[in-house]
Amino acid sequence: MSGERILVVEDERELRALIVAYIRSEGYIPTEAGNGEEALVRWREGHPDLIVLDWMLPGRSGLDVAREIRVARASTPIIMLTARSEEADVVLGLELGADDYLIKPVSLRQLVARIRAVLRRAGARHDTDEPIQLGDLTIDPSGHVARLSGDTLPLTATEFKILLALGQSPNRVFTRMQLMEASTGDYFEGYERTIDSHISHLRHKLQTQDLIQTVHGIGYKLVPPVR
Repeated sequence: MSGERILVVEDERELRALIVAYIRSEGYIPTEAGNGEEALVRWREGHPDLIVLDWMLPGRSGLDVAREIRVARASTPIIMLTARSEEADVVLGLELGADDYLIKPVSLRQLVARIRAVLRRAGARHDTDEPIQLGDLTIDPSGHVARLSGDTLPLTATEFKILLALGQSPNRVFTRMQLMEASTGDYFEGYERTIDSHISHLRHKLQTQDLIQTVHGIGYKLVPPVR
């Protein structure tokens, strides 16, 4: 049994009840909210381990809720549920702080799989000084160094920070803006395409195109080697 607290924010009562019942059967402890204001109250009072957040809510939207949580610098993982599959909408949700997203209609089994994956990533981020092992690649945050088959890679500071961000959350899709903020601490409009150049240099130094994969129209993700 897992025991993590999951806040389910969904205004469709029947769907919310289905999600709550299913994740409870999987060992999680659910609470629920039917609108944005109630969601923020439940988040502040209950300190959930993860939020399943619908985009379209009465009053304050799911995007407003995600934005307020991130403005408060809270790292609570968020999985966004949305009927909006357009590329720009997905990018917007990720840039406002969603860790993952699912397009409606939602598969409950897939939702639980995503919950498990996001919680694993969130747990891994707490141990930021622990070396990350990805096949023959080792990323050492404390030493600020990456090694391939034991050999130190000649990475720039920006390249290392991008690789570290991707490595700490494998399989998570990062937008170019998010990678810029992770690597430079800021975002300069019009310069996000410089990330493409950094990624190209990283792939060359890693001697593979497969580890860091392009998610067309959105950004990049790191896919660990299959052992």
